[in-house]
Amino acid sequence: MPVHLDELRILLLSERETGRLVQIQKDLFVSTGRGLEALYTDLYACEDPFSDEARVLIERISAIRETLSDLYRIRAEKILSLARTQEDGQHIDREELKKLLPEEKDMFNQVVLALEQARCRLVEGSMPRAPGHPGREREGEPCAAVLVQDAVEQPRFVVSRVLQEMEPFMGVDGRIYQLHREDLVTLPERNAEVLCERNIVLNINPGK
Repeated sequence: MPVHLDELRILLLSERETGRLVQIQKDLFVSTGRGLEALYTDLYACEDPFSDEARVLIERISAIRETLSDLYRIRAEKILSLARTQEDGQHIDREELKKLLPEEKDMFNQVVLALEQARCRLVEGSMPRAPGHPGREREGEPCAAVLVQDAVEQPRFVVSRVLQEMEPFMGVDGRIYQLHREDLVTLPERNAEVLCERNIVLNINPGK
């Protein structure tokens, strides 16, 4: 059943007035979208796009879209705050998580994962560990797994001699390479192999 504008405004007001998430129906955004589709259908059916009827429909559609966007934005800010709290190892009220829509729960999980991975790479990855002191348990094995994965994913490089000119290209490492004949360059191994097959470069230390 479509949600009316007045109901949306009440929900938005409640969401603004509390620092906690408000319980909303699971299909709120979907049902509101269906209501908007119906309003758009009525609008397109208006013979005179400048009539009072069309103007009222346009204002109602705009108000619903704006209210729905504001509701999403405020809830997203609260979800980001919950994710930061979770990633920092602090206690969060599990009842709050029960108020998340499925899509919001997915957002929460992805943000927590992204924060944990960034912490592993930026903090744990740059901090030497004393022998026998692995750090907090929550930053142990998961961080080790992330850092090992990063090391595996780093492209290997090959020293190559350029045999002919070619257009600039982006390597698998994200860098732009501009090759000139007789240059000695260090290329990502995957790019170097392809260029060597095309007789554009000669790889000097393949496999190293």
